[in-house]
Amino acid sequence: MNAAVATRSQAAAVVTSRPTLTADLTAVAANTRTIATRAPGAALMAVVKADGFGHGAADVARTALAAGATRLGVTSVDEALELRAARIGAPILSWLNPVDADFGAAVAAGVDLAVASRPHLDAVVAAAPGTGPARVHLHLDTGMARDGAPPAEWAQLCRAARLAEQRGQLRVDGVMGHLACADVPADRSNAIGRTRFAWGLEVARSLGLRPAHRHLAATAATLTDPRTHHTLVRIGAGLFGIDPSRTVRLRPALTLTAPVVSVRRVRAGTPVAYGHTWTAPAATHLGLLPLGYADGLPRAASGRAEVQVRGRRRPIVGLLSMDQAVVDLGDDDPVEPGEVATVFGPGDDGEPTAAEWATWAGTIEHEIVTGIGARVARRCRTAATELWSVR
Repeated sequence: MNAAVATRSQAAAVVTSRPTLTADLTAVAANTRTIATRAPGAALMAVVKADGFGHGAADVARTALAAGATRLGVTSVDEALELRAARIGAPILSWLNPVDADFGAAVAAGVDLAVASRPHLDAVVAAAPGTGPARVHLHLDTGMARDGAPPAEWAQLCRAARLAEQRGQLRVDGVMGHLACADVPADRSNAIGRTRFAWGLEVARSLGLRPAHRHLAATAATLTDPRTHHTLVRIGAGLFGIDPSRTVRLRPALTLTAPVVSVRRVRAGTPVAYGHTWTAPAATHLGLLPLGYADGLPRAASGRAEVQVRGRRRPIVGLLSMDQAVVDLGDDDPVEPGEVATVFGPGDDGEPTAAEWATWAGTIEHEIVTGIGARVARRCRTAATELWSVR
């Protein structure tokens, strides 16, 4: 064996290329249209919180709006203002608003605000002078005990909101709730949530409120229970190919790839990575991927996760590190440094999916797709042949 071959077979030269996350916006558009057919009598709000579930909030927002969504939903005022800074003019609702949020900037930018308590309402009213009346959606707790006004405080909140309307300080544009178990349609808590929401709407009407928008359903309820649709449905996970109800075929929109930066051949009995939790049972080639749990690969998937290289599934072996993952490439089909591993994708070519990674880690797809770190390069795909880097 000459020196060059020996060096490559033991520890190949490292190449410099970054892991890359590609968001397929054609999938987002297709998913938007598919879900819209399941709620034909309701408008569709595209939920683009958490940077569009890791897919790029502004790009996803534009795509969903072009595909039929009419409104956008985000978690915070800051997320809403980022969309306005990106020159997106569609209605935006921000629903997790601490009392010290910049309500003045939100109202001035035409951002709708969810209000779940009297202190929140007072803070919004105080911010409104000089920027025009605020648009709010009153949020009722329909069974989450998380956000939303408790039923015992609902009538008081509605009265205060109606008084502020009469004074020209705000407009109640919507009433909203959220279901805890919509991914399990038969769970009795869903019936309790629907009943509580109907009661909340009746209370609001009896106190003189006439909200144009009434919304209870997120993705799972939209796909499984027309009784929850009302005038508006909120679609987050479904935009990206995640169906919590497992009732419809949606297309995953993310693909994560990483270069094989080095390859080495090891003997049988060689222990690998921290803690030596895996030992090579036979001579094999090990490939190194430059990403780990700091980049969003869950350490809990160690010992179970796979990637695809050269069209074949290959196991990740040993413990996932903060920045590195070791792949058993086998001894019969040597892989060269610089070749690309698909960590997850839509599954079209047999590659692992985000759903599989969630199973390996004992979590949900949402956590996998939103957890990819900032060191990973981002790209968007708008057509089968068009790619461009976004950050």
